Amino acid sequence: MSLEEIKADIKALVAEKSCGPILIRLSWHDAGVYSTGKLTGGCPNAAMRFTDGGEGTFGANAGLPTVALDLLKPITDKYVASGVISNADLWTLAANVAIEAMGGPAIPTRFGRKDAASSAESVESQAGRLPDGDKGTDHLREIFHPKGFTDKDIVALSGAHTVGKCHADRSGFDGKWTEDHLTFSNSYFTEMLAKEYADETTAQGCPQKAHKASGTIMLISDLALLEAPWRETVELYAKDQEAFFKDFTAAWVKLQENGCTGLSDTL
Repeated sequence: MSLEEIKADIKALVAEKSCGPILIRLSWHDAGVYSTGKLTGGCPNAAMRFTDGGEGTFGANAGLPTVALDLLKPITDKYVASGVISNADLWTLAANVAIEAMGGPAIPTRFGRKDAASSAESVESQAGRLPDGDKGTDHLREIFHPKGFTDKDIVALSGAHTVGKCHADRSGFDGKWTEDHLTFSNSYFTEMLAKEYADETTAQGCPQKAHKASGTIMLISDLALLEAPWRETVELYAKDQEAFFKDFTAAWVKLQENGCTGLSDTL
């Protein structure tokens, strides 16, 4: 069982189920709990697979322990159960394969993440660790700066919203960010600059911004990136997809490796 076999199976899953976006979200929420600020600790350890408490019960992770892990189950059963790869490494790899399969950059993946043995190895809460979509740039800095990210990194990572959509039954927000939500490109930035968005409230009572003609949305945290000095980076990425891909790759790998030690280029 080789790395190339695992990647091929993930690529086939993404093609069959159009599930690339949720695999990206799975990796992001597994790794994104890391912090060195008022809160410390956290790392990509696949603690979400336990639903008796901890990260598997966080509201921000709704749909991940069920939908995402159900989609990955055949691959998990084939490679994790046999000891070829850990769950945490598989989630990392699945996101990276999905990004490239949807047209995005090739993301290097290193291996050696250790799986949590129980929900007790979760962080204490999503609060202060994962961002809220209804808040602005001060909140984004409070969340991302303690993870070691700059303002420019935050804009680059936000560009992952080029794929996927919000599901009202999970986050309370509703809609896709871009018109082609299964292609990883710089369209998040081009559409953000080109469209006029109006305030709306979802059926779940969550405030968001909508572009009625195209049926796309932006969150308050997305459009906050149009403020100075963030807008300069948005405009750069809208004009230069390769610059976005380069900066996204660097920030994304950092996110996936935060809190990890002893990673290797090989399984």
